[in-house]
Amino acid sequence: MTFGSDRLDDHERRGLSQLYGQYSDWLSTRLRHLGVTGVDDVVQETYLRIAAYQARGEVRHPKSLLLRIATNLVAEEGRRAQRQRLHVAAAPLWTDAASQTEAVLLKQLVLKLPQPERDIFMLSRFGSLTLRVRVLIEPV
Repeated sequence: MTFGSDRLDDHERRGLSQLYGQYSDWLSTRLRHLGVTGVDDVVQETYLRIAAYQARGEVRHPKSLLLRIATNLVAEEGRRAQRQRLHVAAAPLWTDAASQTEAVLLKQLVLKLPQPERDIFMLSRFGSLTLRVRVLIEPV
C-alpha cells in the first residue's frame, strides 16, 4: 500500500490493518446514519488518508480522526459536485458549435451530394427521418 511517495512497512501496515478491522464497521454505520452515499468509497479513501497519520504515530483518538477525515471527504465531494453543476449551468448550450469555416465546408459538401443523398442527409439531420426509414429510401 502506498500513500503519496511513502511506503508503509510491515509494522505500519499491520497497525493500519488493525485500525481498519477495529473501526471500519463503526465508520460505515456512522456514515450511513448521516445519509452519506457511496459509503464504501468514503471509508476506503478515509483509510488511505489516515495512513500518513498512522505512519507518524499521530493517531491518538482514532474515531474522532476517522470521522473528521470522512466528513471532510464528503464535504469536499459535495463542493466539487456543486462546482461542476454550476459550471454546467453556466456553460453555453452550443459549446461545440461549428466554426464559420467548418460551416462553409459542410455546406459545400452537402451541396456536392447527389439530390437523393442530399435529401436523405438533410432529413436525417434536421428532420425526423429515422434509420429505419433511411434504409427503405436509400438506393442500394
